[in-house]
Amino acid sequence: MKFSVRGSVRHRATGAALAALVLAGGAVGCSKDSGSESPEMTPAAAVAKAAKKTEEITSLSYRMTGRTPEEGRVKAEAHMRMKPDLAMSMKMTALDQGADGTAEIRLVDKAMYIGGSAAAAKEMDGKRWIKFDMSALGADALGSEAPGAGAADKNPAQESTLLTGSKNVEKVGTEKVEGVETTHYKGTVTLDEFRASLKDESKATREKREKGLEQYEKLGVDTLTMDMWVDGEDRTKQFRMRGAADKGKLDTTITFLDYNKPVTVEAPPAKDVMDLAEMMGDLEG
Repeated sequence: MKFSVRGSVRHRATGAALAALVLAGGAVGCSKDSGSESPEMTPAAAVAKAAKKTEEITSLSYRMTGRTPEEGRVKAEAHMRMKPDLAMSMKMTALDQGADGTAEIRLVDKAMYIGGSAAAAKEMDGKRWIKFDMSALGADALGSEAPGAGAADKNPAQESTLLTGSKNVEKVGTEKVEGVETTHYKGTVTLDEFRASLKDESKATREKREKGLEQYEKLGVDTLTMDMWVDGEDRTKQFRMRGAADKGKLDTTITFLDYNKPVTVEAPPAKDVMDLAEMMGDLEG
């Protein structure tokens, strides 16, 4: 009888231990599944998160390639600072404009300088740069006389937020951009849809993001097809814009090379600068 009781107890103890082990294993399994396999972020949420990250950017470096209706095929590299003040330097080439298609642009102390080449010096009595006082002349005075001049003070990080207004954002897959692993998203968006999507944003955010629309409106672009590549830190690594403009096709790709690194831009030496405001004053006199 004793043997039988002990055997029964041992059997129950062993059974209880096995049951506890099974339950513990199940609990561990459930814990592992819930911890490591969280629901994947939707494409729209991922794009919105990347857009939010643009608020943290104080400076950036980027490369642009593609085609614009005004300049044709273009390539450019730029360094831009947004804080504590706006400054930018860009070297741009309009590949379809021959020798006249290359320009260097500097934006510093609320003035834009265009030129820098020996070809420019021949046209301006040995001076390599022409200065536009943006506060006095206004951005519209720049027109498109030099490649990139009209978009020189535009922040491409804000342009990258346009995809947040799309109603059909989808994930394409994963790709490497400049050696960085990214997730590729795409969608289409109209300028009106983008404006409507900003209704819940702060006034400062709305103003920043809407500023990127101006150049598309001037070109006559209403709808944009957009691709965006987002890196592992939820930042936009690259984006591509395509649309039909009044004067032809728009298809540009901007790749971000650096974020929040020091950017220093200096005005050209005064002896090499022709001041447009002074020149216009002399003409009026």
